[in-house]
Amino acid sequence: MNDAIAILSNNASTSAQAEALAQLLQVPLLRDQSPEIITEYNFVVLFDTANIVLQQTGRKAPGPILAEFTEGAVDHRRKFGGGKGQMIAKAVGVKAGCFPNVLDATAGLGKDSFVLASLGCVVTMLERSPIVQALLGDGLKRAAHFAQDQDTELYALLQKMTLVTQDSREYLTGLTEENFPDVIYLDPMFPERQKSADVKKEMAAFHSIVGVDEDADALLPLALTRVNYRVVVKRPRKAPFLNGQTPSYQLEGKSSRYDIYTIKKLPDQLRA
Repeated sequence: MNDAIAILSNNASTSAQAEALAQLLQVPLLRDQSPEIITEYNFVVLFDTANIVLQQTGRKAPGPILAEFTEGAVDHRRKFGGGKGQMIAKAVGVKAGCFPNVLDATAGLGKDSFVLASLGCVVTMLERSPIVQALLGDGLKRAAHFAQDQDTELYALLQKMTLVTQDSREYLTGLTEENFPDVIYLDPMFPERQKSADVKKEMAAFHSIVGVDEDADALLPLALTRVNYRVVVKRPRKAPFLNGQTPSYQLEGKSSRYDIYTIKKLPDQLRA
């Protein structure tokens, strides 16, 4: 954990949650300050009146990083994306009549989980980082509050997404056969090799505070023993295979690819 981070509580109603996160991470808890004038920490997890965000400090810092499902690129993809023709849909096996239940064991800010839920899958999300858990949980809560009154389709979609605050390996190890998901989806944090100017601010910030998933290789063999039909691994296009294991087949895009490890064929009709 980067020691150049603090928790900043600017909202009395979430003060207890901010304090709990600070204690869990063993980092300082600040109150009622502007991130712009903070100089002793590179980032703060800001509990504000509207949301929970990861914010770089300083006057020229980029905007906040947060989980957002009601606007922006994620919402645009839900409304105008490629549907079942998207590469992620093909990788997971979504097709007419077949909507696998998916365990997203590396959920991050929930973008891929949201896409899968919009395609009709029931998705359980795991995220090991307490900071990212807080951002994701807040994003889901805000989206549900908004959608309940203003977007019934979005509200129904969000009911397909469940965040479990448990370590992925611990959760997978505890699964029994009757509870195996149809598909396990893995998108572990990969070491960024581009020049810093080319790295998206979100990924750069995540690398700074979360680090890469050093034990990602161990997830694949465990996942293959805890799934009904397939494990799908999202990787940068030129990255090595996870755990050095060759997939059953691949789907490749411009910047990323999906490695599919099949256990058995998905049925034509499947709904969680």
